[in-house]
Amino acid sequence: MQLYPAIDMKNGQCVRLKQGAFNDITVYSDAPEEMAAQWESQGATWLHLVDLDGALAGHSVNEAVIRKITETVSIPVQIGGGIRSREAIASMLSLGVERVIIGTKAVEQPDFIRHMIEEFGADRIVVGVDAKDGMVATEGWEKVSTVSASDLCSQMKEFGVKHIVYTDIARDGMLTGPNVAYTKKLTDDTGLNIIASGGMSSMEDLKQLYEAGVKGAIIGKALYENRIRLSEAISEFENRTL
Repeated sequence: MQLYPAIDMKNGQCVRLKQGAFNDITVYSDAPEEMAAQWESQGATWLHLVDLDGALAGHSVNEAVIRKITETVSIPVQIGGGIRSREAIASMLSLGVERVIIGTKAVEQPDFIRHMIEEFGADRIVVGVDAKDGMVATEGWEKVSTVSASDLCSQMKEFGVKHIVYTDIARDGMLTGPNVAYTKKLTDDTGLNIIASGGMSSMEDLKQLYEAGVKGAIIGKALYENRIRLSEAISEFENRTL
């Protein structure tokens, strides 16, 4: 199971939100690139970045910080938040980002994903499926669509998508545990590389995902509050197979 330490950026800082609420912010670092280096030094083999300002604005806002991070670390980076055009994708890749995560656009214009995969390749394009009560939310989680997470994942598979970041918004930043059952369902139903996000709080949470056959897990607040030690988690879940 691939582990992804999360770095959420707002106003150039490394922060965490609760349930995506922009008025409930904890700042963990004024230098996200230093946090990235710290996770790499502890054994991280991927990083997960979120441009929170970009998610609301609909375009990247923290490009300078993103470039600093990719120049600081030697491990691959994926990023989401406000990436809603071909130009935005190309821009992120030009900054040294390995994979871009597209959420809102995948719901509003699904064909866009198919075209981007044709142009950039399935290893570069990740779809972010953020759900409230099983329904996909968009625009920085401000709106809830009429599309179910399961239906969106199935459609994206038809377009050639390999990687999905699935976030249960109700659990994000709450340290209440991920939605293991639904993440497993998406994994089993689609056969895709479903990356669990939201609520990771302990080694037990990671163990449940691992045993459910989930392919990836994003860890945010639990790392920053020392509930999970990254080096230990990597040794336990990333460097061995079932």
